[in-house]
Amino acid sequence: MPTRPDVFIDPTAVVEEPCDIGEGSKIWHFSHVMPHAVIGRGCILGQNVFIASKVTIGDRVKIQNNVSVYTGVTLEDEVFCGPSVVFTNVINPRSAISRKHEFQPTRVGRGATLGANSTIVCGVAIGPYAFVGAGAVVTRDVPAYGLAYGNPARLKGWMCACGEGLRVRGVSACCQACGAQYRKRRGALAAVSP
Repeated sequence: MPTRPDVFIDPTAVVEEPCDIGEGSKIWHFSHVMPHAVIGRGCILGQNVFIASKVTIGDRVKIQNNVSVYTGVTLEDEVFCGPSVVFTNVINPRSAISRKHEFQPTRVGRGATLGANSTIVCGVAIGPYAFVGAGAVVTRDVPAYGLAYGNPARLKGWMCACGEGLRVRGVSACCQACGAQYRKRRGALAAVSP
C-alpha cells in the first residue's frame, strides 16, 4: 500500500498503484481503489467503497458506505453519493459475453446529490446541482438543478445549489433560503449571475 503523508488510507483499504489521490482525501475501512483511478482533493470514501480503474472523481466528493463506482463513471467536484448508490456501465450485461468495449459513460455534474440506494443506469448525465431522491432508478438525463425521484425517476421539481427546494413561477425562481436566483429556459434551469 502506498504511503502518502497528506492522505489518510485506513490499514484495511487496498489502494493499487498507479493512481492519483488528491491532498486531504480519506479512504476508510475495506475500500478498494484500482490502478489508474483519479481521486481529487478533500474527498471522503466511506467504508466498503470500490473505485474502478480509469474512474475520475473531482475535488471534495463524498461517497458514503457500500458504493461501487465503475469504469466509465465521472463524478465532478462536490458530488454527494449516499449509502449504497449503484452505478452500472453496460446496458445489457451477460456473464458469458464480454462487453467491456460497450461501456457507456455516466457523468454526474458538480454539486449533484445522489440519494441512498439510488440506481444510476449507464449512459446518463446528471446535471450540476441536481438532486436524485433515495431509491430512485435513473434511466434518463437529469437537468441541472433538477429534482428527480421514483422508479423510473422523473423530474418532479427544482433544487437550489444550497440544497433547498425551489418554486418556479413562470420562468424565474428565487431561493427562500439563500436568495439565489434562477431562470427557466427550454425546460432547464440556470443560475442568474448577480
